[in-house]
Amino acid sequence: MQSVGPHTVELHAGALRLAVRPDIGGAIAGLWHRDVPILRSTAPGALEGARRSACFPLVPYSNRLGYRRFRWKGQDYATRANFEDSPHSLHGIGWLRAWSVDSHNAIDLTLALRHAPDDDWPFAFEARQHFSLTPEALVMQLAVTNLGDIAQPVGLGWHPYFPRRARSRLHVDCSGRWDADGAQLPVRKVAQHGIDADVAHLDFDHHFEGWTGPARIRDEKFSLQLTSSLPWLVVYTPRDKDYFCVEPVSHLGNAIHMADPAAHGLRTLQPGVTFEATMTLEVALP
Repeated sequence: MQSVGPHTVELHAGALRLAVRPDIGGAIAGLWHRDVPILRSTAPGALEGARRSACFPLVPYSNRLGYRRFRWKGQDYATRANFEDSPHSLHGIGWLRAWSVDSHNAIDLTLALRHAPDDDWPFAFEARQHFSLTPEALVMQLAVTNLGDIAQPVGLGWHPYFPRRARSRLHVDCSGRWDADGAQLPVRKVAQHGIDADVAHLDFDHHFEGWTGPARIRDEKFSLQLTSSLPWLVVYTPRDKDYFCVEPVSHLGNAIHMADPAAHGLRTLQPGVTFEATMTLEVALP
């Protein structure tokens, strides 16, 4: 383990190097194979926010929470605006808070975040992130524990950014895609029997369900396999950006507003109970 500057922790394993900024949303500043970025990467000292990072945690919910309000167990709640001029709150609160370093060594790092109810999220919880680096892979774990005395809604995920290179290609096996309304909230499921195309030809900002097997990302630099214990995948392929996103998540965006939130992946976490997830990114040269 190396500390690079007062707020950065680096892990090294073989040719892989991981830089994490606990103080900026517990986010990954960069992941490199020698000096070549695997994820969209920034020199850790130059990182200005989690949205510019290589990857940040999604906790205690992922994607959009419609119109920054919801009803839970007969009680109405609201959340504070946290994403520019969007009418929704996005990605939970973990990406906006400083995390503490719980433990570390040369190839492992554990971060913790303890949250008391506030205007961003009305329930108490503790979240923990664990990063483990091998010469072939980055393995991440994310867990959230209900610290309150009532059941709370919970979701988890990750928001990794991949460099869009000349020959970037994505392969995903899935069964369905959710299309969104004009407010960017998913409203309708349609059949989608996988993705297998050059990223330059894709135009997605969608949730996918029935995700099985690894998501495969290949380009002229690397062959990557992304796997997760989580059953949903968000794919974002903006044509005007030099990156794209493939995000394992536990629930459909805005699931809390669905008639049956549990059927769309949202967890009801009882007091003292922990929900945890894993994500692994395997790295090979082409």
